[in-house]
Order: sequence, then C-alpha cells, then structure tokens
Amino acid sequence: MKNLVAALTVLCTLLASSAPAQEVTVYTSASFAPLMLADGRGMYPDLIDYLNERKLGTFTFRLRYMPRKRLQVKLEDGSIDGMVIGMMPEWFDDVAQKKYLWSAPFASDRYALVSLAAKPVSPDAPAGLAGASVGVTLGYHYPGIDAWLDSSRMLRSEGPSDEKNLEKLLLGRLDCVVVAESMARYYMRARGMTARLHLVTLASAPTERRMLAPHSQRAAFDKVAPVLKKLKNDPAWQRIVATYQ
Repeated sequence: MKNLVAALTVLCTLLASSAPAQEVTVYTSASFAPLMLADGRGMYPDLIDYLNERKLGTFTFRLRYMPRKRLQVKLEDGSIDGMVIGMMPEWFDDVAQKKYLWSAPFASDRYALVSLAAKPVSPDAPAGLAGASVGVTLGYHYPGIDAWLDSSRMLRSEGPSDEKNLEKLLLGRLDCVVVAESMARYYMRARGMTARLHLVTLASAPTERRMLAPHSQRAAFDKVAPVLKKLKNDPAWQRIVATYQ
C-alpha cells in the first residue's frame, strides 16, 4: 500500500509539472515613473516578476502597455484578453465591483498640485487659482478632486501624460499640474528638481491601485488576488518598493 501511495504521489507531481504553462497578459496604461521607467524597469515590471517568482500554478504573467482609451474600449466591449494592473473601480463606474473582478489594494497614492517654486500655486488660496492653467492627463478622471477642479475656475490643459505636463510646467507653459504624488516626488528627485518645484498634497481620499480582471480570467485572478492581498506586509516586496522612494 505504501508503495502504491508513493507511486501515485510521484505520478501526480509529474502530471502537475508537465501541465502546459498558461501565459496571462497584464495590461497597463501607465507610462510614467516610478511605475514604468524608460529602461524597462519600474514598480509594475517588478511586480510581474514577483508574481512569476511565486510559481502560481501553471500561470505566467507578461506586462504589456496599452493606451488608456483603447484599454477602456476593450474592457467595455469585452474583448480584453488579460488582466489590468493599477486601476480603481471609480474609474470604470464599478464601485460595487460587479462588472469586473477586483483585487484588494496593493498600493495607494494621492494627488498633488505641483507648481514652480518661484511662482507657487496653493489650493488654500482660491483667489489665486481662478484663471490659472492646470495640466491634467487626457482622458483621466480624478475621483475626489474633479469637483474641486471645476469650482477652482482654473483652466484645464490636457496633455498626453503627467511627465509631459511637468515638462510644460518647467517651460512656463502651465501654472500648475495635477499629478500622482509618488510620480511627482520621483520625478523631482531623479531630475534634481526638488528646489525648483513646489508640491502640495491635495486633500482627497487616497487613490488605491488594484488588479482588475474580466470574469473570463477568474482562474488566473484567483491565483493572483491572495498574493496581492498580502503584498503590503511582505518584507521582500517592501524592499523593492523602497528602491523607488
């Protein structure tokens, strides 16, 4: 009997190891540091590597960039063939989390208002906001601060990315920029702009980054979600995060 059990155990192990790998594409619309760096590194590529190192069943994961508008269209028409990293239910009218599968938040951020240190713009001085040009990213929705932006009477100027908006600010073509705080701080430190730029964190609920998956991707999602839920408490992952701070 013991020999039979041992033989069955070996057989099951061999069958499991010989099962074909299933590659899952993980899409991102992020194109800015520290999430995505120009040299191919970044927090998102590192997270995909982290998932692959965990050997989650037969699944392997590959990160791929897709522009935000195209990504949203493919989600809405049901043609997306993978998962999406770094999203919020509020961006997809899915606060109840019924349309898609949503992981627990694996990171959080806040919005910040960045201006030139020589000409600072303060959200606490409403009179100085009216008529000021503010850079926002084309097609983005800013939960928690959209109403404030509308009431501020600032003039929105839509750019293709946060980084492009910051470049326009430095050239004097914008008065201020609304941007993710983590991105702004990384940009300021990496480019030696800490003394030249003025950053104020905006009063709003934190933005929570989650993994989104259509229901057709439940098998892969069910492997990933428990890992992401524990991510904030994993020292190995926190050491990776610290390299971008």
